[in-house]
Amino acid sequence: MTKADIVNEIAKKTGVEKVQIQTIVEAFMDEVKGSLEKEENVYLRGFGSFIIKKRAEKVARNISKNTTITIPAHNIPAFKPAKSFAAKIK
Repeated sequence: MTKADIVNEIAKKTGVEKVQIQTIVEAFMDEVKGSLEKEENVYLRGFGSFIIKKRAEKVARNISKNTTITIPAHNIPAFKPAKSFAAKIK
């Protein structure tokens, strides 16, 4: 399902114009991205959490050149579904 599909489905169910729905969906995604950039987690009860995972610095190997490289510590965004949501999927 794409963002356009989500907008279409919400527009069908609510009767609101697609342009307004698109604006709302994009504003929601911007808020989630903004919070994660500030390293603040986003919790949506019954749906899940958008969280920041911290990766420690590690040493890796470049197999083709037979050398070692250091990958610096970094953060990555992740989604953790709520237990009730995950149970419905199973």
